[in-house]
Amino acid sequence: MSFLGRQALVAALTVNALRPPRNQRAGVPSFAAGWLFGETAPQVLALTALDAATHLTRKRRQGFRAKAGLALAGASALGLAHMVKQSRQMKDGFEDALVAGLGVDYVEQLDQVPTPADLATPWRKMARPFNFADDGVRVISDVPYSEAGKRGHLDIYLPAGEDTITDAPVLLQVHGGAWKYGAKEHQGRPLMNQMAAKGWVCVAINYRLSPRDPWPAHIIDVKRAIAWIKDNIADYGGDPDYLAITGGSAGGHLTALAALTPNDPAYQPGFEDADTSVQAAVPFYGVYDFAGSTGLSNAIGMRDGFLGPKVMGTTWKESPEVFEAASPILRITPDAPDFFVIHGELDTLVAVDQARMFTAALRRESGKSVTYAELPGAQHAFDVFHSIRSAYAVKAVDRWLTWHWNTWRHGLEADSGAEPEQISAQHDARDAG
Repeated sequence: MSFLGRQALVAALTVNALRPPRNQRAGVPSFAAGWLFGETAPQVLALTALDAATHLTRKRRQGFRAKAGLALAGASALGLAHMVKQSRQMKDGFEDALVAGLGVDYVEQLDQVPTPADLATPWRKMARPFNFADDGVRVISDVPYSEAGKRGHLDIYLPAGEDTITDAPVLLQVHGGAWKYGAKEHQGRPLMNQMAAKGWVCVAINYRLSPRDPWPAHIIDVKRAIAWIKDNIADYGGDPDYLAITGGSAGGHLTALAALTPNDPAYQPGFEDADTSVQAAVPFYGVYDFAGSTGLSNAIGMRDGFLGPKVMGTTWKESPEVFEAASPILRITPDAPDFFVIHGELDTLVAVDQARMFTAALRRESGKSVTYAELPGAQHAFDVFHSIRSAYAVKAVDRWLTWHWNTWRHGLEADSGAEPEQISAQHDARDAG
């Protein structure tokens, strides 16, 4: 490809990452083009600068095509630099979200106050963004938790070098993939490595997928995994009485729904008496409105164009109660556990309005703390590999989970930060706008 062609492609991808189309038809291709590109903006910026530098010699910069290529490279560099700046600003953005959700004194419940070095951008990891090897973590793979074959297996992440741990906090990771794809090995790795290296026991599960196994097989398997953890995790050093759950996209939906429907017999066929409660939930870019109850065009379009025919095996007109029961935003009660909701502002697969409205509903109805972090410039699935945003997200979730674990085990009441009425009013005003 010529220099002009390369720079035209980079410029087009930069525009898509900065201003992705929001309509339903363009959402998927926009995500496909922008997700990896946006999270590797530092690397692309360096390559763009190098490519342009080789064309700055007098001979190469002559002619319209060369000048046009250099102009596009300069414009792309400005856009890429803006994306890098936005990503780096999330160091403060996440801290602001934690203070707003938990109160300024939340750091008193951490094992230690993070130092600037702790919060620094791990540039070395970004040189190999898909390398998840970690000497501080050991993994026990393919432990069966159900009779669903490979889809009923889980992996357990433990701190390396410790023969025995006891009563460690437990984190359950639920992968995404549109309820049709995905595997336990491919998502949540940066977060699980971080927490396991600190002494947590992390569990990543597979679950049955559509269309072979339509809804509610997915949530039933998540509940089975929770029940298995409570019965067996002590053998691996975990505390069966403390379980936090996390996941992204479809996994974010399953995370929120599982947290809001403890011990629901409709989702526990054959194990109705099992305890499936969790103490905390951290959904990333989740789908919170299966029924279209919010009136959002993104939710209604997803319901009728994808969820019904591809996941649920029924339609909204035929079975509205099935979609309503599967909607986390309609399952909130005062007994909901603590939540940390995370979503990208430019998500073209799941509109950020779903997260905003879900968070506002939690703050109105839940009696526990609710923390919300919205990431400017972020697409869907920004945390799957090592990037600036994913690094800050992992460190923020680490702080939130550590706060929650220490608060829980010391029997302290969660401080939700600002007054609920104030938070609700602020978010209602923003949602209305």
